[in-house]
Amino acid sequence: MYSVDIHAHFFSSGYISILEKHGHIVGWSVDRHSDGSISMIPPNGRAIGPIEPSYFDVNARLEGLDRQETDLHALSLTNPMCHFRDDAFNLDLAQAYNDETAEFHSAHPDRFIGLITLPMLKADDAVSELERAAKLPGSRGVYMCTNVAGHNLSEPRFAPIFDKVAELKLPIFLHPGNVIGADRLNDYHTINTIGNPTDTAVAATFLIFSGILDKYPNLEVSLPHAGGTFPILIGRIDHGWTVRKECKHLKNAPSTYLRRFTYDTIGHANYVMKYLTELVGVDRVVLGSDFCFDMGHEKPVQNVMEYDWLNEEEKRAIIGGNACRILGLKVPEASE
Repeated sequence: MYSVDIHAHFFSSGYISILEKHGHIVGWSVDRHSDGSISMIPPNGRAIGPIEPSYFDVNARLEGLDRQETDLHALSLTNPMCHFRDDAFNLDLAQAYNDETAEFHSAHPDRFIGLITLPMLKADDAVSELERAAKLPGSRGVYMCTNVAGHNLSEPRFAPIFDKVAELKLPIFLHPGNVIGADRLNDYHTINTIGNPTDTAVAATFLIFSGILDKYPNLEVSLPHAGGTFPILIGRIDHGWTVRKECKHLKNAPSTYLRRFTYDTIGHANYVMKYLTELVGVDRVVLGSDFCFDMGHEKPVQNVMEYDWLNEEEKRAIIGGNACRILGLKVPEASE
């Protein structure tokens, strides 16, 4: 089965070099370790990493793909993204990242495509970079955080960016960052296990109630981590729409928007994924690994093959067919 991993993180060497040389502007630094890995250090000292070379070196990444037994990665940046307090720094980071994903694709077009990252805090820069990066080889979608430095995506400041994404007919892939309640989630890795999926639910709910999904009826938005807590909360969100005046401006129940999103397979339990596929439909679920942090899936295709409630055709759709449809990719004929 042809497999497309839509949740596969990547830090370009150019992005890392800029952060290393100029990160002091925003209080960040980079540590390089003897084994070739790196760590990115924020002002609060809570390091991101160590990140091993498969996150930024093409040969190591190819080995990682083979080890994972996946055909293609949709490369995506992750925290700290390009949401620092210096606009010029953010633009430099975004351009370096987008350029290198295009280089990866050009060198290995059958293994990599790119999801564009943007300097979201300045809409003019984001729109200009989106127009530029969309023309780069292999650019197939846009990657955004569920919030931008604490700002909900539904805020008017981001409207020009959504306008341009819709004009270019690119899908959006979301990922948590700067998660809600982070000051209470310092212990037990709850900033990830609870914070990440909760922030995804916030983003999805605001996209619905703000009218963004109505304004752009053809916009594809993909939610990570099996939709986070959003799918399990949809009944409660519907009830709020029924009884609360703050929600009644929405013409249709929030649950009618469930299929406006796609959801990756990082649910970490088959009963979770069974509920999700039954709730939203097999055609709205796509393969994801979180390549390959310890909270991800080392063998994402194998995980889907264990979905014993699905037939072979349905598994094939989740493993690659659905992502190909959304990303505008052609499934290779020799993929049997």
